[in-house]
Amino acid sequence: MNRTLKITITVILILFLAGLVFYPKYKPFLVAKFGPKNIKVGPMRQAQQKLNASGFIVVPTHLSEFIRSEGTLRPDEETDLTFETSGKIVGIYFVEGTKVKKGNLLAKINDMPLQAQLQKLQVEIKLAEEKEFRQKSLLGKDAISQESYDQVVTDMQGLRADINLVKAHIAETELRAPFDGVIGLRYLSEGAYVNTTTKIAHLIKMSPIKIEFSISEKYSSEIKTGYPVTFTVDNKDYEASVYAIDPKIDIETRTISMRALYSNKNEELKTGTYARIILELSKIDSAKSIPTEAITPTMDGSIVYTYNKGQAQSVNVTTGLRTESRIQITNGLNFGDTVLITGILQLRQSLPVVLDTVITNR
Repeated sequence: MNRTLKITITVILILFLAGLVFYPKYKPFLVAKFGPKNIKVGPMRQAQQKLNASGFIVVPTHLSEFIRSEGTLRPDEETDLTFETSGKIVGIYFVEGTKVKKGNLLAKINDMPLQAQLQKLQVEIKLAEEKEFRQKSLLGKDAISQESYDQVVTDMQGLRADINLVKAHIAETELRAPFDGVIGLRYLSEGAYVNTTTKIAHLIKMSPIKIEFSISEKYSSEIKTGYPVTFTVDNKDYEASVYAIDPKIDIETRTISMRALYSNKNEELKTGTYARIILELSKIDSAKSIPTEAITPTMDGSIVYTYNKGQAQSVNVTTGLRTESRIQITNGLNFGDTVLITGILQLRQSLPVVLDTVITNR
């Protein structure tokens, strides 16, 4: 009984496998002889299910490669204001947080001893000039020697030098703005004693303003002075241009620092502000580009699936410029081709496909 059962099972398996092998070959003959309605298809030969997918039509697009970085806004000029000499402050002539012009007197140290010394020297120089006038007249009459006249002239010149020196010391008691800018908070009041290291206030020039940032060393040969830069502060975009590039590459970060300049005429941007930096490296006006998710990497390169007469067709492609969402196709596709961009993992050659949506640009 067991032997008969084994033989029966074996015959059934042989007939089933023979049907799988020979049915596709003889199906046209059977259909012609008996008609399609009389041909029964087993569960293993059911019609192949179609895949629903989205398509993307390749059209000429503008494609750009960008460098993105982070930067900080820095003032055009800035300095801590200090006196060049020591003494007691007798006057402060600026209002905190206001604009000042180059040369404006900001603060003053007591200079009364120097003023007294200057007055004394001015009296002495007047007497010396009168003496030089008389001696010159006598020299013309040969009443004195040339040596005596030269000594008078030397004394007069020495007094003039002393006067210039005292005036220079008096100038050191005056704190003046070294450039146009906005003066910050003051740290001292009148009556305070200061020396050459005492900070009085901070002066900043914010127009124009500098944008300092770094980029990878691999781009260092492509960025030159004058290169356009777009930077974003508080979701608002501004245009600047590179004016200085550090000649040294940072060996720890492998980046190179550079600065761009923005006019900031209305001084709407403040120093120390964080900025997002964008530099456009290369630009192609009529590129064949597709969404990056449409690319399938293989051992031999990259392929995409196109939609052709209701079926998926694999196409070998060569890629070029890549952005965050797009990739350039330099070979393998033509304008007007429809590339499948969903269901990528299920796609295979000649698989029936139904297009749900077709996108022309995104």
